[in-house]
Amino acid sequence: MSSFIGVLVSDPWLQSQFTQVQLRTLQTKFTSAKRSDAEHVTIKDLPPVMEELRGIQEVLTEEDITNFLSESYPDMNQSIEFEQFLREYLSLKAKGTSKSGGQKNLKGSVSFLKASTTTLLHVINESEKISYVNHINNFLGDDPFLKNFLPLDPTSNDLFNLIGDGVLLCKLINIAVPGTIDERAINTKKDLNPWERNENHTLCLNSAEAIGCTLVNIGTQDLIEARPHLVLGLLSQIIKIQLLADLNLKKTPELLELVADDNSKEVEDLVNLAPDKMLLKWMNFHIKKAGYKKTVTNFSTDVKDGEAYAYLLSALAPEHSSTTLIETTDPKERAKKVLETAEKLDCTRYVTSKDIVEGSANLNLAFVAEIFQHRNGLSSNNVAPVIEDTPGDVRTGSVLLVVLDKTKSYVSLILSTAYGIFCYLMNQSHLFFLYLRRNFPRGSNRIPREKPE
Repeated sequence: MSSFIGVLVSDPWLQSQFTQVQLRTLQTKFTSAKRSDAEHVTIKDLPPVMEELRGIQEVLTEEDITNFLSESYPDMNQSIEFEQFLREYLSLKAKGTSKSGGQKNLKGSVSFLKASTTTLLHVINESEKISYVNHINNFLGDDPFLKNFLPLDPTSNDLFNLIGDGVLLCKLINIAVPGTIDERAINTKKDLNPWERNENHTLCLNSAEAIGCTLVNIGTQDLIEARPHLVLGLLSQIIKIQLLADLNLKKTPELLELVADDNSKEVEDLVNLAPDKMLLKWMNFHIKKAGYKKTVTNFSTDVKDGEAYAYLLSALAPEHSSTTLIETTDPKERAKKVLETAEKLDCTRYVTSKDIVEGSANLNLAFVAEIFQHRNGLSSNNVAPVIEDTPGDVRTGSVLLVVLDKTKSYVSLILSTAYGIFCYLMNQSHLFFLYLRRNFPRGSNRIPREKPE
């Protein structure tokens, strides 16, 4: 049995979510979904198979599964690969847990086994490790405590040597979601005893779960020993949360442009869309406008040829793109040109051309998220004109009209508030309190409504 390799998955985090027994079972189920007259498994083949899987059959019907999959895959005849099947299985389990009121120990479900008790051979993705180390060096290089240890060498095992005391992971969580951890609670003295290290890692794991990380098959001892595949899996989730932090309507209300103005159902769906799904929707919104005929449904197989990236950058950065970016037929050459164009936008290179061609899901997602942060292409028609000669440009009034039009609600608030202050200063208290009652009803914190025309 020592030579047994088992079922390998290219994504270390995804691999860490399952034991070998589970992977073999899921692979058998996946293979059985393929119809005898078809070459590949399609999305529409999955619901009957997934309904029988543990953790799903207890709470979701075949119709529920079909509806869930159709949200991410408008074309149900689209083919799907095993790794994406595993991701959708985890998503469905999470949806089932939510539907059952958070009861994770459902009847018939099985607990995951510790990695040390399986015959699993964990494959470390060197490209991911290098990208994560560069990310850490970039965001934590000025930290008062960690600057004594950074920058780390991406090609060495410095990362795993530094993980052992738990400080780095706690600091990274606070970068991803500021204020999650009170840094006074982190033990940061030079030599930590075993109890202090354990406290740091317990704090790290509890905080990671609080910000949305999925913790399966990982404990404090795994972090103290810095088991590479588990460390990289946790790092990928924390960094993903950081990179996707703005992919919601609260942080980026301009995302409403992704749906039709009169489609309230799409708006409702958009509010509840997961950040990675939102990123896919944003990407498809732009590449469709640029003339790309396909729909991107994942950050692995659908972007391996680099064509979707070529259209995305042509739409978002036409000043840096050329026709050769789209016309290039060789995937490797196109990937190189894509990265050269992205570099002009100051996007961090989370991926190499090899990562694009090989379809590294985590790194491609990070790359697209970085493009979104630098240039999301939303509200492009709302960009105010550049004013070079203030008196001359403003004299015509056109600039002021644009600004007033784009900030109408805020101007209304300012003018309304100014009127209330004026009444107060003029000792017209009855008008001031009338203003408060009209615009700020008890228990309301809304911006005053504009008067109807």
